[in-house]
Amino acid sequence: MSGQQLPPENEEFEVPEFGPYAPGPEHTGFSAEEIDTSRPHPARMYDYYLGGWDNYEVDRVAAGRVIEVHPQVRLSARANRAFLRRAVRTVVGAGVRQLIDLGTGIPTSPNTHEVAREAAPDCRVVYVDNDPIVATHAGARLTNTERTGFVLGDVRDPKAILDHPVVRELIDFDEPVALLLVAVLHFLRDAEDPAGVIATLAEALPAGSHLVLSHATGEPYEGYPGGRTDEVARAGVEDVYKSATASLNLRSKAGIEPLFGPFTLLDPGVVRVPLWRPDGPVPDAEELNNTIFYGGVGRKD
Repeated sequence: MSGQQLPPENEEFEVPEFGPYAPGPEHTGFSAEEIDTSRPHPARMYDYYLGGWDNYEVDRVAAGRVIEVHPQVRLSARANRAFLRRAVRTVVGAGVRQLIDLGTGIPTSPNTHEVAREAAPDCRVVYVDNDPIVATHAGARLTNTERTGFVLGDVRDPKAILDHPVVRELIDFDEPVALLLVAVLHFLRDAEDPAGVIATLAEALPAGSHLVLSHATGEPYEGYPGGRTDEVARAGVEDVYKSATASLNLRSKAGIEPLFGPFTLLDPGVVRVPLWRPDGPVPDAEELNNTIFYGGVGRKD
């Protein structure tokens, strides 16, 4: 497949003009030389799956190879974004007013702070990502609103994120916090201890805090008659990410559930993302089989 980029397929993914908000925490931009365009980056590939424009040729070529072997990847990306929106509404509805969005990716409206503030305008949000281009876009699209901030950081070093001045300025760790790890932990190898990352983050949070997590899988949907993993497609997708800045590490439902650690799962537990508290028609079994993300939300008691 060529690297030609497709236009956005749905207006809800366009970035709106922001209103007259007070400035957020200052953000320092990055020069072009600091942005690695020699290898595809998962955040920019994900932006392409969603029909975005903030990616490079190397990202489009890699994403195109994924689409060749797994044409439903865009379906999965959109279902995952819809899960994020429902989960944010849920945690804000439970009284949480502080959110840390780890591995946020390229800003894609509606962003976390927009969704949260539809229900509670006083919500505070910190975005975290390890890609300088995400930081550049965050400075233009996210942190120009009050009570929002951005941290250039890596989830593999959770203590550095917790100690960052922007986090400490906006987040009160005496009050409940929602951690968002949406489509992030499958980029950590087992040796990088994703469960340990969550444990470190959780230790800093008080009771009433929540974890919103989604994770890619290679296993079939259990309700799909004759469902099976397409080993060729799975190997092809994993091969593409071997050349990216982070490898893809697919896990089963049984491997994802323990990642919640001290967070007690809310109903309906860890499920394919369209099945997590749907607010519309539920896809059929074939579409669920083609939606490669599990998702869940947990609460710290």
